[in-house]
Amino acid sequence: MKRLMNLLRGTVALCVTGPFPERLLNLCAQHRLDFWRLEWLDDHTVRCTARRSQFRRLEALAERVECEISVEQRRGLPDFLLRFRARYAFLAGLALALGAVAFLSRFVLTIQVSGNERLPTAVILSQLRQLGVYPGVYGPGIDRQQVAQEAQLALDDLAWMGINLHGTRLEVSVRETIPPAAGVDESGCWDVVAKTAGLITHVEAERGQAKVIEGDTVAAGEVLIAGNVAMEPPEYSDLPTRYFPTHARGRVWARTWRTITAVIPLTAQGKDYTGRERTGWSLTAAGRRLHLWGCEPEGRWEQTSSAHQAALPGVGRLPITLRRETWREYALTSVPLNREAAQTLLQQRLLVHLKDVIGPEGEIVTEDYAAQVEGGSLKVTLLAECREEIGRERETGAVTDGPEPEENGKTGRAGENT
Repeated sequence: MKRLMNLLRGTVALCVTGPFPERLLNLCAQHRLDFWRLEWLDDHTVRCTARRSQFRRLEALAERVECEISVEQRRGLPDFLLRFRARYAFLAGLALALGAVAFLSRFVLTIQVSGNERLPTAVILSQLRQLGVYPGVYGPGIDRQQVAQEAQLALDDLAWMGINLHGTRLEVSVRETIPPAAGVDESGCWDVVAKTAGLITHVEAERGQAKVIEGDTVAAGEVLIAGNVAMEPPEYSDLPTRYFPTHARGRVWARTWRTITAVIPLTAQGKDYTGRERTGWSLTAAGRRLHLWGCEPEGRWEQTSSAHQAALPGVGRLPITLRRETWREYALTSVPLNREAAQTLLQQRLLVHLKDVIGPEGEIVTEDYAAQVEGGSLKVTLLAECREEIGRERETGAVTDGPEPEENGKTGRAGENT
């Protein structure tokens, strides 16, 4: 910043020569004249840089101490403009160009729409044009909040619209309404309730009356968007408040805390082959099987088989199959598992399960794992903070499934075990 100010004010590189140049430097300090880049060339010569506006005062002080000042270089905007002081047309053109750039940068040149999938971009741009927003309009004169509200009311497929101005580029972010699922009953009164506990971060009520706002803490099963919409009577009226049932719909996002646990034994059953083998033959013809030799032994035997279908030259394959079956005896043994490998496997499974729970639009903010061995099994617990959509529709007054169980039992902390 200081370098920029010096560039705008102008600086001069000086060479001071005299019997005692240090006296001039002391006088500059007493009169608060700034200088920098001090360089002694010899005992009687010093080089420094000072402000252009203080050069006359430096010359007066130099005469008092019998020093001579010579200018080696001039820098900055004032000296640059002095070169063109006789070219008035150039200076006027430069001023007009800078003014035109500053003036035109206040107008919208491009409009960028994002977030729409079903609703065409052309429809959104057409509606914005009807509201007075189009390329070439004066940017600071746009009431972005009012335009977004009117566009949202005019377009039924829009649940939310946000408009941001970045220089000459206007960014329009939209979010579309959720289409009703096929076969969903739109009659009756439905609420949007919390499927898990959490801290509300964003509410989009498309239909119904929002009961929570950003920053509220909700428990599982709590109503987020009510289907009973209250219609308040006119002021100073004795009429009661009326309620109109509707099928509430919307999206509610929240921060959630989930606890998921998985267990795996640290020993596994393995096969230890004894070396004993038995072989059997059978013939299959016309869908019937005839055992020729050998039978399945009793005990722990692993069976493998191979089949050979009969064929004749010029005829092809025949419906006759000769099958060979081999049995290998084995004994079960306990094989210890590597704890680190088992823990890594469980952590991957827990993470995949958590992503399935929070959905594709959910986000895992933080995750932490805790592992311990209990009774020969490895228990891994995942503690995660997530950002997810927690709303689900529920018919008012209907018998519904209870809320998801919470292991920790605290409002605002959601947990589940696997």
